[in-house]
Amino acid sequence: MSKIPAKCNKSTTGLSGNIWLNRADHKFLGGDRISLLEKVAELGSITRAAKAVGISYKTAWDTINMVNNMAEKPLVDRLTGGKGGGGTSLTAAGKMIVTQYKTIQEEHRKFLDNLESRLGDTESLYQFLRRISMKVSARNTFAGVVANITKGAVNAEITLTLKGGIPLTAVITNGAVENLRLSIGNEAYAIVKSSSVIIGADLHDAKLSARNIFVGTVTRIIEGPVNTEVNIEIGGGTIISAIITHGSAVQLKLKVGGHACALFKASSVIIGVS
Repeated sequence: MSKIPAKCNKSTTGLSGNIWLNRADHKFLGGDRISLLEKVAELGSITRAAKAVGISYKTAWDTINMVNNMAEKPLVDRLTGGKGGGGTSLTAAGKMIVTQYKTIQEEHRKFLDNLESRLGDTESLYQFLRRISMKVSARNTFAGVVANITKGAVNAEITLTLKGGIPLTAVITNGAVENLRLSIGNEAYAIVKSSSVIIGADLHDAKLSARNIFVGTVTRIIEGPVNTEVNIEIGGGTIISAIITHGSAVQLKLKVGGHACALFKASSVIIGVS
């Protein structure tokens, strides 16, 4: 079984992968264990092999015992006695496994190279996977780019540009700006709890203190006996979710396809970075 995580450096994003040979539900051999076996074959000593791969002697022997137990035939043979006081070597089965694993690695690398060439520029894929890997309890998480930072004595006003060119404003402490290393042009995330979002209708010309007011279309309504969840699409495919009382939803006469406004205070926005 192979797993292919995306990895990124400052200039390029590429594909890499690890190969594991499984038996039943147990991982049997992977690159780290193959490296240990190769060093055993090269150095003829568990102690030196463990040191070469950067693990303890006990961990090395525990690993080898497990490998031998899981294999159909032992892969490592510990010799006793002799002029040198014994040693450790790979059995014929062990040498075959190492050779076969190297063949698998070569073919796996060819597969990844081919996949990478077919994908083309993987930077956008990497950015997407990095975004969706973030786990937070808040219903609303928006990816954007820092467009402006205005610092005050204690707090700073941060403006993010979301997809579709939609601006979103947050107020955080100056210390948070420094800790997050925010600067114009950097990617950041805006996180807003659904309970912090207020839903209104016909607020186009209303004067409100909330900095974030978005006009959109209701895409989903989930009614409950006490609360109702309302989703509003505000442009660029961006959805804002709000939890309001059932009575408020009825009073506003909300319906799917109808227009509504979502608003929240700048202080209700949490800013995060990867």
